[in-house]
Amino acid sequence: MSSRQKLTKRFVESITPHEKDELFFWDSELKGFGLRIFPTGRRTYFVQYRNQLNSTRRKKIGLHGNITADQAREEAKKLLGDVAKGSDPSKDHQQEKLKPIFDKLAAEYMEVYAKANKKPKSYKEDQKMLDSIILKRLGYKKLDEIATHDIQHLHHALRDTPYMANRVRALLSKMFNLAIQWKWASANPVEGVSKYKEQKRDRWLNDQEVQRLFSVLETYHNQSVANAIRLLLLTGSRRGEVLGAMWEQFNLESGVWTKPAHTTKQSKMEHLPLSLQVIDLLKRMKARSISPYLFPGKIPGEPLQDIKKAWKTISTKAEIPNVRLHDLRHTHASHLVSSGLSLSIVGKLLGHTQASTTQRYAHLADAPLRQAAELFGNKVERLTTRSS
Repeated sequence: MSSRQKLTKRFVESITPHEKDELFFWDSELKGFGLRIFPTGRRTYFVQYRNQLNSTRRKKIGLHGNITADQAREEAKKLLGDVAKGSDPSKDHQQEKLKPIFDKLAAEYMEVYAKANKKPKSYKEDQKMLDSIILKRLGYKKLDEIATHDIQHLHHALRDTPYMANRVRALLSKMFNLAIQWKWASANPVEGVSKYKEQKRDRWLNDQEVQRLFSVLETYHNQSVANAIRLLLLTGSRRGEVLGAMWEQFNLESGVWTKPAHTTKQSKMEHLPLSLQVIDLLKRMKARSISPYLFPGKIPGEPLQDIKKAWKTISTKAEIPNVRLHDLRHTHASHLVSSGLSLSIVGKLLGHTQASTTQRYAHLADAPLRQAAELFGNKVERLTTRSS
């Protein structure tokens, strides 16, 4: 059923809905502007027109109560004006609805890119950044609506933690580059956002702190965790490499740990010579082990996942504040360099592929160099003193 009448608030609200059928009323003042009444009583304004292909289209304007009849008529005029200029509001609206939102990009990034290219730890870190930080700000936005200032505001909100701010920035940049590659976006809004300067941490344990740490490890109730920490310090290896290590990777006769490519940061197989202290520790562990992993976890068939809580307890008891587990790796490297080993040798032991990574320890090489210089200077002094 349909009829023509000037659509006003009084008229619209006076109509009794049909029990089964929808009712249509056309505005007498503006051709194409109409009202649709559902059996439920819901009333919506719409505009009907023919597009350039002469196809009839209908576009909803709004719900009566949320918008007045006069407001709906003005919107209908605007839309009909757009039609006269060649636009197709209904099609444009559908295309707008189909535009990908950031939430969809995040899901596609994790499923298509991260799952195939990231290591489990990095995959989890990306998911955590998305869930705890990024999606709360950008998840509901369409990609072409996200501007540089949106990224800048998010980056600025994390200014107290520059490292995290920059990691979020890097993740967003990668995601938008992929969106461009997938034809979901035309530009990367992250490009105009500068990184924060990060303060490099130079924290490692001195001799007294190492002594206190090993003293606490001797009496710690969980010796599996204690051994993991011992191995972290004695090998200088990364936490993931140690916790996920399997017995099949070790040759205790030749004293070599062969790290598979999928476990190393550089995705390359590494062969690490083991000290006598490490070999002795591993032999004692192996004698009691029934798992393929050095450090079996709570879930059968899985390695130990995390020891952060235990480390907090141990480091507090050992009175070594502000030390992360990763600082044990720095400790290993710094003591080697201070003992006179070259940066290139230390870099190889740590699995560094770039010399610049090991260069942070360069200043520690001054002491053995100075001792060497003084050694020859003292010899010359002795020789010249005798001759005189």
